[in-house]
Formats: sequence, structure tokens, C-alpha cells
Amino acid sequence: MRVGGGGVPELVDGFEAERGRLTALAYRMLGSRSEAEDAVQETWLRCAGALGDPARRAEVGNLAAWLTTTCGRICLDVLRSARVRRETYPGQWLPEPVVTPLDGEGFAPDPAERAVRADRVGTALLVLLERLGPEQRVALVLHDVFAVPFGEVAEVLGTTAVAARQLASRARRALAAPDAPRHTADLAEQRRVVAAFVAATESGELAELVRVLAPDVVLIGDSGGHFPAARRPATGADAVGRFVLGLFGRAGRYGARVRSRPVLVDGALGLQFETVHTDGRPLRLVTAFAVHDGRITGVFNQLNPDKLTRVPGLGPEADGPPHP
Repeated sequence: MRVGGGGVPELVDGFEAERGRLTALAYRMLGSRSEAEDAVQETWLRCAGALGDPARRAEVGNLAAWLTTTCGRICLDVLRSARVRRETYPGQWLPEPVVTPLDGEGFAPDPAERAVRADRVGTALLVLLERLGPEQRVALVLHDVFAVPFGEVAEVLGTTAVAARQLASRARRALAAPDAPRHTADLAEQRRVVAAFVAATESGELAELVRVLAPDVVLIGDSGGHFPAARRPATGADAVGRFVLGLFGRAGRYGARVRSRPVLVDGALGLQFETVHTDGRPLRLVTAFAVHDGRITGVFNQLNPDKLTRVPGLGPEADGPPHP
């Protein structure tokens, strides 16, 4: 949606040209599409207030850099306040997923929506970014993902270029920790591995499922307190395998009809499910995977309905097990 109001036409056009990139940047910093959109809207308000005067606008040599710095500072403030919210969040936390069909066509023609999902960042990276402090996350995303020079990163953080470089370096080391789920597979390999995961789950054979899982696989589930969910991640192939088989086994025992389809979740292969909870409430689930060296290293189950409001429901073609 274009910004309205009586702004300088050149300023409006300049901002709109950057909206998609700003939305993608804010989403990777915040892990929430709604918060990202709020940050971009606040960026526009500050832009209109500070640069509405053509004379002031003329003093800004690079509007894109100005907008990036402003949006980065807004996201930094949000991240700092989010630390408290994360600590009080009910259960495990996962980012709000960006879900698109496998054919590559988006659910919306909005350029900002396309920009958010343009880089196949994967849920695994967004989860790992949660390990970082706000300053580290901003430094890493700005420099490593969006190629912002450290001098400009330093302006966002209110520090020196040397300090900004050190923050990004520490962030990279944190993301490369031994317990970090690795996601290196291309889409073709993801299809093979996820298809094997689906087949093993259908078979109900734990040994078959364990062969698809990395020894140090991790499973995280975010229900936002709406449904029963584990308070801690499940780790290890045996524990994750038993959890997955139990999850799908419960749906079958209660006679719930499970509808599903393969989708892209944050650019990586995933699955979307719809069923009915044992208490009669509709239950929607988006599962994302991290895949490395032919095995699944991470399973991320998002079933918090508050984070799935942008995900369209399944059509009549989504019946039976998904086949990536």
C-alpha cells in the first residue's frame, strides 16, 4: 500500500521504491511481519516529518541510506523492548512464518510481500538470530544480509565502525555454534529429504524416521499458549522421532481428519496442516525444516494462531499426506 497524505511527490516515490527492501530488512531483524510493517510505517512517518521540506530533502544525499539508518534504529528499539516480551512468552518462541506456494506464486502481489520472501533465509536462521543481542542482530543483518557498510551500521548503533564490525563477528560465531541447526540444502535436496520424512511418518516406524533425522536434530514448537506444547525443545533423533510419531498418532486416534500440502516457509520447504484439536477447536500448523547433508537438522512447528493469520487456508485439493 502506498503512503498517503500531502507529502512531497518525489519523497513519496523515493520511499515507495525502498519499501520492499525496508520490509525485508525489518522482517529479518524482528522475525515478525506485523512488527516489520509497523517499523516501516514509522520509518515513513519520520521521513515525512524530517524531509517533507524540499530544502531539507535536498540536504540528504542518499535517501536509501537515510531510510535504512532510520529503519534500523527503529528495529533496534523494538528488539530491545522485545527481550522482555520474549522472557515472558508462554512456551517456546518461533518467528511468524512467511508461507508461499511451491509454484513460486505469492499469496499477494504486494511488492513488499515479495521482497520479504525474496531471500531464502529459512526459519532456521531466524531462530538462530534470536540467540543474538539486539546490537549483534542489527549489525549482522545490515552488513551480512543487506551489504550495508560498517560505517553506516555504526550510525544505526551509535558506535564506531570498528565496534560494529566486532558485533557482527561475534554474531557470526554465535550462529556457527555446534548446537546450531544447519541448513545448507538446495530445494531439490530438501524435497527428497522431506518426502522421506513424510513417508517415514506415515509408516509409523521409528527406526525409519530416525534415519531421516540428524543425530543432533532439534524440534521447537510455538503454540503461544493456545494449545498444549512442550516448554523446551526436543533434541536428538530418537526423542524427536518419538515426538513426531506421537503427534501424528494422536490425530489418528481421535479420528481427526488431517489436511495438508507442501509449501515454502521463509523460502525453504515446509508443510502446512489443518486438523481439529481434541477439544473441537480448529488447529492449523506450519512446519518448517532445516536440512543439511541429507538429513533434517531442525523441525519448527508454528501453531500459534496469532502468527498464522496471514497464511491462507487450505483449498479442497489439500487432502491426504503432503508429497513435496
